[in-house]
This record gives sequence, structure tokens and C-alpha cells, in this order.
Amino acid sequence: MKLLRVGTTGAERPALLDEDGTTLRDLSGLVTDIDGALLADEAALERIRGAAAAGDLPVIEGGGRIGAPLTGIGKIVCIGLNYHDHARETNAQAPSEPIIFFKAPDTVVGPDDTVLIPRKSVKTDWEVELAIVIGRTARYVESTEAALAHVGAYAVSNDVSEREFQIERGGQWDKGKNCETFNPLGPWLVTADEVPDPQALAMKLSVNGESKQDGTTADMIFPVAEIVRYVSQFMTLYPGDVINTGTPAGVALGQPEPKPYLRAGDVVELGIEGLGTQRQQFKDA
Repeated sequence: MKLLRVGTTGAERPALLDEDGTTLRDLSGLVTDIDGALLADEAALERIRGAAAAGDLPVIEGGGRIGAPLTGIGKIVCIGLNYHDHARETNAQAPSEPIIFFKAPDTVVGPDDTVLIPRKSVKTDWEVELAIVIGRTARYVESTEAALAHVGAYAVSNDVSEREFQIERGGQWDKGKNCETFNPLGPWLVTADEVPDPQALAMKLSVNGESKQDGTTADMIFPVAEIVRYVSQFMTLYPGDVINTGTPAGVALGQPEPKPYLRAGDVVELGIEGLGTQRQQFKDA
């Protein structure tokens, strides 16, 4: 299923994208929202599937804004330098263990919402990423084979980054990762049963119509199952937690000088095979 949230900011309602790929169906009569509790409730998910199959869900007319497809996010765990080609383009050694940092849940915005370039920023960058959404509590998962059972859904994420704040200002990466609006998510959550192989998804990103990233999740250094297993050794992952799994080559940081960092007015478009697309215009904060 493709689950999403539609409406103005703060007043979104839960919805389902119909199998035709265009019709939105209202879920507010069945569930209160799209959150971790829903992803962990297989009976509720089955009720949605049954209502959809029976044609019992009302159509949402007129479209409108698509919000972030998930609310009540507990934490956003991010994996750095997780693609072979991205490590090469930044002249970094491939890590022997996953690099972990965090984004605050309040960085999440809708897939087509405006993204703000921070004040004094000169190195705002883009990163198309596969987002894992946890659907079952993961604590000390013992094997990669068991890990995927803890995944509830997948989504498109743009891990927007300010490279000067991240790399040149001392301390940890978090200063360059947690700026306002720096995590567009969506347009929808695709439940894990509809993504048979998360390591076989094409990923693309363009800036002002010019292709920048054209990769595949097959190039991950640490695949999805290993990420879930590994992270669960250090923290408990709860339903509704999100993991951004890294980005392929093609970010501004990896380009020759002068690096084409984002400026007000730039338009970024990105997508992942089967998971939908995003479009953001950037403006000054």
C-alpha cells in the first residue's frame, strides 16, 4: 500500500493512493493518522487493505498539498558515507562500520514543501536517500535475515545538508544536518510487502532540470538489513522511527570547484523507483 497524508500543514488527514496511481482515498474513517502505531498494527493495515479492495474508501477530491507521510516520528537515524561511489567522489575511505548521526524529527516537511537555505549558508547540498520506516520494535536484532521483518515501510528522503556547518565548523555533523526544513519526506510510505528487494531501486535527483544523481541502492556499502541489525545493537528502534540510509554519488560536495551548492530559487527534483518523487524550491530563510 501507498499511505500518505494530505492537507495544509498541521491539518493533514490520512490517505491511500489507489492502485491506479492517481486517485486519493480518505482513510480518516478508519484510522486517525499515519504513524508508528498504525505500521505496528497489522489488523489495522488489513482493514485498510480490505476497505480498498471492496471500494469502500471515499475519494479525496481536488488533490491539494501532500504533507510528510508520517507523523509522530520518534527519531531519525542517518547513515553517512554509505555508497561506494559517494565515498570515492568525496575522497573518503569506505567505513568499516556504519557512520551514524541524527536528524531531529522537526526537520521533516512534505515532499514538495519549500526548503529554507540557512542564514549565512554558502554550502547547502542535496542528497536523495532511501528512508526506512520501522514497523516493529527492533532491539538487539541477531541477524540480517531477521532484520527486514522490523521494517514497516520505505519512502523517499532528501537529506539536505549544509557542508560548511557540517564539516568546517567543528564538533559533530549535526549542525549541518538539522536546519529548518532539511528533511523533505514522501510523497508516501510504501509498505514493506510491496518492496521485495530494497537493494534494487534506482535513485535520481536533478537541480534546475540538470541531472546530478543517478544511482541505485545496490551500491550501498551496508544494505538495509545490515543497517537495521547494526543500529539495533546501540539503540532501540521503535515503530515510526526513520533511518535515512545514505546517498549515491552526485552531491555538490563531490563536484569540482566551483561546487554548485544550492541558492535561492533553485528547484530540486528527486525520486526513487516505485516510491514516488519530490520537488522542492529553495529560498533564503
